[in-house]
Amino acid sequence: MTAPVKKEPISGLEAASVSRNIGQQDLRPVTPEMGVVVHTSAERRLAAEHWLLSTLPSFGRERARMEWQEHSVTLLPLGTLFAAVRLPGPLIRAMAASTKPADVDAVLKEALQGGPVICDRHRSRYYLLVPASVPRTWHEAATDWQAADVAVIGRGTYLGVPRLDADRSRSGIGSYWAVSMESPAVLCEPLHVARLIAAGHELLAQAHQLDAVDPTASVTGLRHDARK
Repeated sequence: MTAPVKKEPISGLEAASVSRNIGQQDLRPVTPEMGVVVHTSAERRLAAEHWLLSTLPSFGRERARMEWQEHSVTLLPLGTLFAAVRLPGPLIRAMAASTKPADVDAVLKEALQGGPVICDRHRSRYYLLVPASVPRTWHEAATDWQAADVAVIGRGTYLGVPRLDADRSRSGIGSYWAVSMESPAVLCEPLHVARLIAAGHELLAQAHQLDAVDPTASVTGLRHDARK
């Protein structure tokens, strides 16, 4: 059962099975041409923007650009060029041993070796962009990850993707790039994602065990409020 896409400013990052009158047969993903070297950061950003928008049919791309300009976020379909792994904020903050966004973003960048990550400030969630095949090839692992409040989302779901220059320094926006997309088609490696989830889940388990003994204590430097 589908839900209509609202025309008001987009407040959330996910829209499951959204009807936007876009048929899969209309999608013509664009990939970088062989032998083309992109030099400047502005050129790389433009190429990454073009790659992201290629998940939409041509008639939908201008509307997406307008939504980026007006709302700083637009809905893009998952499952064609990329999928996403949604992680809860407490799991990432456990890894960072901090609640400071700068610390969390730095840990994500290091752990994922620069793989792109979107942060939803309002819902305290992180969306790691991964290859479109992950929901299928990592299905068994995804089932296990549900215990850690981790979700693998792909075809049939739309993701709110912020404009590429939206970072944590910009106020008034609900989502931003915790780790920026530096180049087109560069995504998080699934193995790096799996290791991050395992490590964060273990730290959270340790924190919860310690809470039962002493709610004011910390685990590996993690403040109590980082687990909330």
